[in-house]
Amino acid sequence: MTISHGKQVCVDYSNCDFVDQGRHGTWMLNLMQYAVKSARVREVHAHVEEFDGTLSPTGFAAIVLLDESHVSAHCYYDKGILAIDAFTCGESDPNIIIDIIHKKLVESFENIKVVSKDEMLRFRQ
Repeated sequence: MTISHGKQVCVDYSNCDFVDQGRHGTWMLNLMQYAVKSARVREVHAHVEEFDGTLSPTGFAAIVLLDESHVSAHCYYDKGILAIDAFTCGESDPNIIIDIIHKKLVESFENIKVVSKDEMLRFRQ
């Protein structure tokens, strides 16, 4: 019997028009922090880095470090694509975090589409 000590959920979105909606990486980071708190998972650090197109394509990378792993988001503004992953260990379920984020994204971006959603068991024994 395979035992897992963690789970990771990855979601890719298209049609995320952050720029036209006046949103940016800080908005996404705040949403991720809200989802983590709502899921009753302990945040230990959070950071967002905006990319202006000089060295990297315009967009952002955001991360919320958890005592049980992380939640991250990466966005390319010009392509309208967003990738989110939530990885938790122990008793916490990353699907709860993803569901909270997804609900707000659907409310905020009229044409958003889920391109893929994958769930993986981690730390398998």
